[in-house]
Amino acid sequence: MAVVLTARDLTRHYEVSRGLFKGHATVRALNGVSFELEAGKTLAVVGESGCGKSTLARALTLIEEPSSGSLKIAGQEVAGADKAQRKQLRKDVQMVFQSPYASLNPRQKIGDQLAEPLLINTRLSAAERREKVQAMMKQVGLRPEHYQRYPHMFSGGQRQRIALARAMMLQPKVLVADEPTSALDVSIQAQVLNLFMDLQQEFNTGYVFISHNLAVVQHVADDVMVMYLGRPVEIGPKHDIYARPLHPYTQ
Repeated sequence: MAVVLTARDLTRHYEVSRGLFKGHATVRALNGVSFELEAGKTLAVVGESGCGKSTLARALTLIEEPSSGSLKIAGQEVAGADKAQRKQLRKDVQMVFQSPYASLNPRQKIGDQLAEPLLINTRLSAAERREKVQAMMKQVGLRPEHYQRYPHMFSGGQRQRIALARAMMLQPKVLVADEPTSALDVSIQAQVLNLFMDLQQEFNTGYVFISHNLAVVQHVADDVMVMYLGRPVEIGPKHDIYARPLHPYTQ
């Protein structure tokens, strides 16, 4: 299997004020994260709130620059990449956020939002973009008439399908999903998770799946990385982590 994402000793530090006379302190949100992700595989990142999961997601999707370390997307080093290279790298890694409604533009029709990645990153005609959008809508279980509707006209599960469809429009090599089902009803979560897995099989995409729900992780993951205070304390195949957790925090 081809390696689509490689992190080596990634760090992300923030300077925060401690008050008028106390100077600044350094918050080590990420403190030495290393892993590899293969095409078509899912790495689940688990840990309690504040352990660095969402900071890792922002670093992997190029929303924030790591303070140090190496990040390679499909073998291309992110550090030192020029503007054109970074534009290409952003096409190769996409993100699905926790709140589907917050990640969609309430004033823009769904068809236009799904076509936007194609408009920005390809030279397809309007008719070709519409054809690709309608094909992706069908893949995620949306009907043709949904093309002209606005986000508020959909349920939470449908909105997350739309967000997933938009992330997959460019057929990225890596998809980062940050708690993508935690805002959904339990009855809808399984449907959306199965859709994630179906699309992964279709496009051979590598997933970084961030969650605190261990039952969800057990359902979708190939490997699990346990985060604590900004660093991985244990990483390995799902079956090993669940059957024989070695670190006290994992236990």
